[in-house]
Amino acid sequence: MSSPLPRVDIDKPKFDQETYVGRAKHFALVTNPLNVLATGAQLEEARQIVLNYRAGKDVPQCKTIDDVWRAKYLYDSAFHPETGEKQLVIGRMSAQMPMNTIITGGMMAFYKSTGAVVFWQWCNQTFNAIVNYTNRSGTSPISKPQLLTSYCLATGGALVTALSLNRAVKNMNPLLGRLVPLVAVGAANCINIPCMRMQELQNGVVLLDEENKEMGVSKKAACLGISAVILSRISMAIPGMTLTPMLMNALEKRGFLAKFPRSNAPIQVLFCGFVLIFATPLGCAFFKQRAGINVDSLEPEVRDSIKKERPDLETVWFNKGL
Repeated sequence: MSSPLPRVDIDKPKFDQETYVGRAKHFALVTNPLNVLATGAQLEEARQIVLNYRAGKDVPQCKTIDDVWRAKYLYDSAFHPETGEKQLVIGRMSAQMPMNTIITGGMMAFYKSTGAVVFWQWCNQTFNAIVNYTNRSGTSPISKPQLLTSYCLATGGALVTALSLNRAVKNMNPLLGRLVPLVAVGAANCINIPCMRMQELQNGVVLLDEENKEMGVSKKAACLGISAVILSRISMAIPGMTLTPMLMNALEKRGFLAKFPRSNAPIQVLFCGFVLIFATPLGCAFFKQRAGINVDSLEPEVRDSIKKERPDLETVWFNKGL
């Protein structure tokens, strides 16, 4: 008879979240694009393993604790952390790399034509809307009017930025023109994410103590979390959308693209994909998923309420989102 598996808290990340390396390892598993290929049966098996292990039951499918962790990360890649609902496939964080490879490659390759700019920025914002909706807070649902408003504002902002900058840099260094999509993506993220998470900005996010007991709700924490997500998303885009233009500019100067004009789009898509394999988890790792905030820096009424209940509590925690 096999020995029972050790008991660990699988609701906390496997790796140390106090270090950047630990967070990068954690998000490398969370955003692993191979998880997108998991079948419904495999996801359901992972869900049952996680639920049974949490409940202290036997999990005969797992021979070692590493098998439990693999099931947990597969579960986390497909199910909402608060509601437990299965997420839309292209909205999962594990779909970020393959989807962004195609979209970013398209934006980088076809940035000169107005029609192409409109099409690829529309694709990007449609994808972003799906991602933000899929990863919304379970306690702060997004209404359909809010979803539509965010989508229209972000798409409009990205298009105005991209088309205006394309016109401005038309007679400048070609490298500047290739960087226009990055600025448009950054501008759209600054619009899309706050709009999608407006409920959190208006009502606040739940604050927890070290034992996950609810201590209050804070709008300031929501603002900090959303700001961190915006920076993470932009940092994920920067490597692929700066290194790719530099590569293509170098190939253009050497006459490679003149000799092989059809290689333009495939090279950019493949190179973007290669960069995004690393940029996605490394960008997410800049900030902790479970963020902390000092009680004294909260809104006065929230701070006083917490101090009254727990005078010894110095830090509270909240889910910043992805």
